[in-house]
Amino acid sequence: MKKVFLSLFLILSVSLGCLAQKVAYVDSHYILDNIPAYHSAQEQLNKASKAYQEELEKIHAEIEKMEGDLKTEAILLTPDMIKRRKDVIITKRKEYENLQKKYFGRDGSIFKKRKSLIKPIQDDIFNALQRIAEEGSYAIIMDKALQGNIIFSDPKYDLSDVVLERLGYKN
Repeated sequence: MKKVFLSLFLILSVSLGCLAQKVAYVDSHYILDNIPAYHSAQEQLNKASKAYQEELEKIHAEIEKMEGDLKTEAILLTPDMIKRRKDVIITKRKEYENLQKKYFGRDGSIFKKRKSLIKPIQDDIFNALQRIAEEGSYAIIMDKALQGNIIFSDPKYDLSDVVLERLGYKN
């Protein structure tokens, strides 16, 4: 009987301890939508991405034209000439793939540009959240924008405007 009582006491103690934890949430989409520097960074990324994509599309069109020309002229060409043209096409494809990696790859220009433009904003938000969590004694601050398992959220626990104020933005 003492073991059952002790077990119930432990469960109740742990449960009450969990209830004492402060939990809040933010909406990172809302926060970012209210930071002008983020919009400017997104515009720069979109412009660069569009320019790179246009360049790649031109090269891809060249490759397709070269392949089409080869197919239509293959009857008139010697095997050696066909091989040379195929080699040129292969070289052009490799150039295309290398440019794709250079622009859009894991360590490509867009990735580096995003890191240099967006990461400082994200770091500022994280630092503000960390200070708010420490000052407010929050155990957990969740992000509503990530569509986690937040089924309902009471707006009085939304710290998004507090974060914006901490970053120097008024909504």
